[in-house]
Amino acid sequence: MIQGMSEDRLQRIGKHLDQYVEQGRIPCAVCLVNRRGQEAYFHSTGHSDVENKREVQRDTIFRIYSMTKPITSVALMILYEQGKFQLDDPVAKFVPSWKNLEVYESGTGADIVTQPVKNAMTIKHLLTHTAGLTYGFMNSHPVDALYRELNVEGSGSQSTLDDMMERLSKVPLLYDPGSLWSYSFATDVCGYLVQLFGQRDLDEYIAEEICSPLGMADTGFHVAESAAHRLAACYQHSSEGFALQDAAKGSRYLRRPTFFSGGGGMVSTIDDYQRFVQMLLNTGSFNGVRILGRKTVEYMASNHLPGNVDLAAMGQPVFSETSFSGVGFGLGFSVVVDPPSASVLDSVGEFAWGGAASTYFWIDPVEELTVVFMTQLLPSSTWPIRRELKTLVYQSLTD
Repeated sequence: MIQGMSEDRLQRIGKHLDQYVEQGRIPCAVCLVNRRGQEAYFHSTGHSDVENKREVQRDTIFRIYSMTKPITSVALMILYEQGKFQLDDPVAKFVPSWKNLEVYESGTGADIVTQPVKNAMTIKHLLTHTAGLTYGFMNSHPVDALYRELNVEGSGSQSTLDDMMERLSKVPLLYDPGSLWSYSFATDVCGYLVQLFGQRDLDEYIAEEICSPLGMADTGFHVAESAAHRLAACYQHSSEGFALQDAAKGSRYLRRPTFFSGGGGMVSTIDDYQRFVQMLLNTGSFNGVRILGRKTVEYMASNHLPGNVDLAAMGQPVFSETSFSGVGFGLGFSVVVDPPSASVLDSVGEFAWGGAASTYFWIDPVEELTVVFMTQLLPSSTWPIRRELKTLVYQSLTD
């Protein structure tokens, strides 16, 4: 028994991940389970660099892509607690070029017809992905195409956050703010606001206000030269299993970027990210350091979709890092509102998110449980490994 978890049953996690690696479905896997503030299980398997036969280690550095979003959301809420803004403040109050945004009505390309917004976009809309923004890579709507035409890009962009804000000011919204949920550049806009309110670059703000206080030495928007040998390679799913997508040597993550993507630009290790999620489970504090107030974290981890509905009721049927049924959305993460509808073992109030390279975390306040999982395989929808991990972790609980 380890923190109310069966040691024998916990071993099933490692066996399952080993099979994924042995079958050539993922290059590596690292999983860390904590319960009641203590480590209950850790397992690593596979290679962080397959071509160079470099085994994954506990201190391997991973691209966490959209697991950047919760960190950026926390950064913005730190500034909220300082009275820098109100959640219902219109974004245009701080971004003058956004005062005349319009909403898509019909048409494509140069023939797109728009109409005035019915509801002003607020900062809370950004945090909940109900702002009317989208991603160009969705390839599902004429507005997505405009994003691509204007080079509205996220992680890996050669531009700046100021450039992104200017380009977005020229594109109509996908829908009226507050009326639908759609995965989007919203958290990148949150990153811009962090820079604005925090009066420094996003990477510096997050390093000084979150990473340094929590001891997250290997988390940031690029990898330090002294740690370059610990960066994993990233892989893309292919018909033969997976193929190299971004080699560790020469990766863009080895250089400080010009565009700090609050929506998907960070790297981290499993222990660093565990410190962050433990802080959230502890309602804002870790090892005597308080990042946010208790009520703020509880508020962030509540479902903010109107009427407490789930994503199936107001989400766009496109890419996301979570199921739509039985799952709502808070200020920066998904929130479970109905476990039976979500069809996975979990608890009401569990909050979570994942990254494009199949990384994932979840926090279960009911069970006092956190789980962080790292690998490097694009896209995250390739295998149902996240749902399988939930079953494997929860089946090990004994009290």
